[in-house]
Amino acid sequence: MNTVTAIRNRILQLCEERSITINKLAALSALPPSSVKNVLYGKSRNPKIITIKMLCDGFGVTLGEFFRTDEFDRLEQEVK
Repeated sequence: MNTVTAIRNRILQLCEERSITINKLAALSALPPSSVKNVLYGKSRNPKIITIKMLCDGFGVTLGEFFRTDEFDRLEQEVK
């Protein structure tokens, strides 16, 4: 699994836990829905940290909480 896929999975997990839609998340995060969808559907292959931070703000979690999962801990090194 790569980092972008792990980010996508985490966003979807948090949406499911909070019972919010992608459009609602976009509104809560002050992001255009297209920006959130670009991250989720692979159009954005390198999401900016500020975008992830804004999503975290929308979810009401810190960056640390967002990335504190087994999935992120198991990611392979990107540069080999």
